[in-house]
Amino acid sequence: MIYDKIIVRYGDLIMKGRNRNQFEKRVLQQIRLALQEFPALTYAKTFGRLTISLNGEPFEPISERLKDVFGIYSFSPVIGVPNELEQIQAAALKVMQELDHPPATFKVSAKRAWKPFPHNSQEMNHLVGSHVLRAIAELKVDVRKPEVDLRVDIQEEATYIFNTVILGAGGFPFGSNGKALLLLSGGIDSPVAGWMAMRKGLELEAVHFHSYPFTSDKAQEKVIELARRLSYYAGAPLKLHMVPFTEIQTRLVQAKQDNLMITLMRRAMLRITEQLAEKTGAGGIVTGESLGQVASQTLPSMNVIGRATVLPLLKPLLMMDKQEIINEAERIGTFTTSILPYEDCCTLFLPKSPSTNPNLNVVERAESYIPELEQLLREAVERTEVIELTPDAQASGETAGEDRWF
Repeated sequence: MIYDKIIVRYGDLIMKGRNRNQFEKRVLQQIRLALQEFPALTYAKTFGRLTISLNGEPFEPISERLKDVFGIYSFSPVIGVPNELEQIQAAALKVMQELDHPPATFKVSAKRAWKPFPHNSQEMNHLVGSHVLRAIAELKVDVRKPEVDLRVDIQEEATYIFNTVILGAGGFPFGSNGKALLLLSGGIDSPVAGWMAMRKGLELEAVHFHSYPFTSDKAQEKVIELARRLSYYAGAPLKLHMVPFTEIQTRLVQAKQDNLMITLMRRAMLRITEQLAEKTGAGGIVTGESLGQVASQTLPSMNVIGRATVLPLLKPLLMMDKQEIINEAERIGTFTTSILPYEDCCTLFLPKSPSTNPNLNVVERAESYIPELEQLLREAVERTEVIELTPDAQASGETAGEDRWF
């Protein structure tokens, strides 16, 4: 590996004005957390970018980790040299000679950000390109579709030569846009919604509703593993709130409103989550709903269910098709866990013909026939247990033979 540094670029379009410094600090903090297992790295921050000196650390594992840090637009492995023409030419030739597969065509793309440098961008294209061509006789220039775009970035502190630009996760730095609670069911959709919410700068805590003993230990382990995967992208511990829902579901079943069962359950979940939000300081609720996907996700159903809370309901997947969601789940590494055959509390009590067009007045009347419902909701909040998860550490309550979350 000939490269000795990594240039990290932030998303300029989302970091303008007074927010820029705050966002840059947050991105740098997330990068340091993501790369803490590489102690030899050193960091130098300049306007809109970060230079990471490898100091002998391996590039490939660092690259894989950087791809998942929110707020990074792109990054490149580079050779850094002093702002002297001969050293720039030598480094450019070295980059071309060390390529895995010798190209037939190339071009030079020079950028003179530091104006005191004596040669402008066009002159540098010629000076560097001709030096490379003299050393590699079989190479030709193609300015339209070159196999290699050799880039020369002249900054005040140094000149950086590279030929690769790796796209990052983009979005906003984690936690820069507030805090929300994620309804994490254990299915395919909600972990993807959580990832997309974090990419927009939200700090998340997850909320899962279980119906022990109707749902198994395996169902809970599945949700814990999904939350742990999300904590990897967060770059920080993620709290998972395990809410006991058995008594509430049992009471709703006794109301004998089968076609409204899903509507009533989801309204109860939102009301519990709203109370948890007050405790945790969260300002919104993230769900994995996708318009028209199931009965509870028709527009009339979402309208009636959403009336149960005054908090903003954030639905990142709303306009996505199922295959698009599956593709994202595979990409972020949650799909294999999500399809494990362990039922959640909603699946267990799914009616044969759920209403797709519930009436708000009818639903509120059905809830009024359960006078103890508010008390049951409060008790569920009080009995909620919290597990703090990290990507590689075992959670409290996960030791063999123990069921501390029930």
